[in-house]
Amino acid sequence: MSEPQTGRSALAVGGLAAGLASTCCLGPLVLVALGFSGAWIGNLTALEPFRPLFIGAALVALFFAWRRIFRPTHACKPGEVCAVPQVRTTYKLIFWIVAALVVVALGFPYVVPFFY
Repeated sequence: MSEPQTGRSALAVGGLAAGLASTCCLGPLVLVALGFSGAWIGNLTALEPFRPLFIGAALVALFFAWRRIFRPTHACKPGEVCAVPQVRTTYKLIFWIVAALVVVALGFPYVVPFFY
């Protein structure tokens, strides 16, 4: 039996891709700010060439999540998860958090020079 489509997997992929997209730039800065140090932090910049790929994956995943989460309530069958208002609200909140992570991943390389 197939699981009902709720947008959960698309949100998870979008969040993972947003995290990976910011690993090259935001990751080292956050680790240093938290007190971690070491030469291995410099190796995180090796992911820089893959940043556009990760951002593209995040945007595609967010598009599919948006299609599932923000569809009209009458498109859901009564027994499906998307028909429960609390679940819909939670998914919408998580969607906007993941979308904010993608925006941070997109804009961080342009903002980071102001911190150095």
